[in-house]
Formats: sequence, C-alpha cells, structure tokens
Amino acid sequence: MSGNIKLLSDTLAAAKAEDRSALIAYLPAGFPTVDGGIEAAKAVFDGGADVVEIGLPHSDPVLDGPVIQTADDIALRGGVKIADVMRTVREAHEATGKPVLVMTYWNPIDRYGIERFTAELAEAGGAGCILPDLPVQESAIWREHADKHGLATVFVVAPSSKDARLAEITAAGSGFVYAASLMGVTGTRESVGTQAQDLVRRTKATTALPVCVGLGVSNPEQAAEVARFADGVIVGSAFVKRMLAADGDVADGLAGIRALAAELAEGVRRRA
Repeated sequence: MSGNIKLLSDTLAAAKAEDRSALIAYLPAGFPTVDGGIEAAKAVFDGGADVVEIGLPHSDPVLDGPVIQTADDIALRGGVKIADVMRTVREAHEATGKPVLVMTYWNPIDRYGIERFTAELAEAGGAGCILPDLPVQESAIWREHADKHGLATVFVVAPSSKDARLAEITAAGSGFVYAASLMGVTGTRESVGTQAQDLVRRTKATTALPVCVGLGVSNPEQAAEVARFADGVIVGSAFVKRMLAADGDVADGLAGIRALAAELAEGVRRRA
C-alpha cells in the first residue's frame, strides 16, 4: 500500500492556490491517552488545520521544549507504543481524509526497523515523516524505503544553516521543508523573530518545495505574521498547552484546541 505524499503535496498546493499559508498542527500520540490523542487530532482538523503531525513520544526529545516534554512524559508513562502512533495516524486520516505525518527522532525507527516502520506508516495512510535529528548524509536508506512506500521525508533547516547546507538538505527532502524559526527548542514565544523570514527566503532559493515555519507560533497574530512569507505555519506547543490546561478534562481540552485551530486558521488567511 502506498502512503499519502501526494495528498500532502496537493493539500499544500491547494492552500497556495487560495493565496494563503497552510495550517499544520502538531500533537503527541498517546496524550493525554491514546484515545484522547486520536480525538485531539480530529479536533484540530475540525477547527481548520490542513495537516497534522503526530509526535512519537521520546524520553529525550532534544528539539522539544518543556511543554511538549511534559506531554511526552504523560504519554510514555501511559505506555504508548509505536503501534499506538500508527493507530492515531490511521484513525485521524480515515476520519478526515486529510494528510497526517509522524514527527519522530531517529532512534525509535532504527530500533523498530526502517522497512517495518515505513510499510506500517504507509498502510495506516500516513503522508510521511519529519525527522529532525537524521543527518541528510546518513538518510539514503530511509529515503529509499520512504520513496518505495509513497512517504514524504521532511528535513528541518535552521537559521544557522549555510546556503550550501540548505541546498543539500532540500535536495534530499520531499513533501515540504520544516524551517525552524529560531535557534532553540519548541515552545510558545512573544515574537517569532526576523530570522524566520530570512531563513525562508534563503531556503526557497534552493528548492521548489513548500517551506513551512515552526517553533514559537502560538496565536493568530503570529500566524498571520508568518503567513506573509511562509507556505505553512506549524503550531505545536500552543495546542499542547491547551490540553494541559484542561487538567484531565478531555472534553474541555478538545474544545480548547478546536477553538485555537479555528483562530489560527483565520490567522493564516488574514496575513499581517
């Protein structure tokens, strides 16, 4: 069975045709529970997200700040497994028909088996993987299996990336490029920063792939700001914060993230 890289590309192209950025939401699998995480993915789609990234919880999430680390810890203590991540992808995609990716560090895939992971993700209807810590020069085997199964390979670029390095990364990637708006870890911030716009400009000079910006976007005003220059706006910690603030009341948390998705969806259409 082939994965949904084409659905991802078509979704990003459709947003561009509407002269707007796509809204991409991130949520960890298994948070607050496996079932709750599935309903959370559906809720952000209901609110207006175009794409959802499902995080594979990790005990040492080096790119993630304290909010997502807290959610990952809850999921891991709840016993979340890769099978639960695949189930989350499957049920979120089947319920909505929209593209769902997995965001994961490399170690869990390496231990699980590349062929097994890519085959199961494609069978679940997944659109691809975001791999923040997989070096491009060590990614050939992964990309071979991802291509075989119709999955996107999304790499992360940072403000510190030199132009030659950007070209190397974007040439190897597919689906879209994840541009980290600033040096550091995920989390909501008062300002997204000017580094993001320069990084998008430099990245776009190397590729025709959409360039989507994450790290720091938490409200409609910031989403509108980033939507002026990016093909997609990625939001994670702000959604997780809403779920954490519900303090175990899943229905309240779902209502909160659905409302936030609607606000952000309006923001990417407004463009500051």
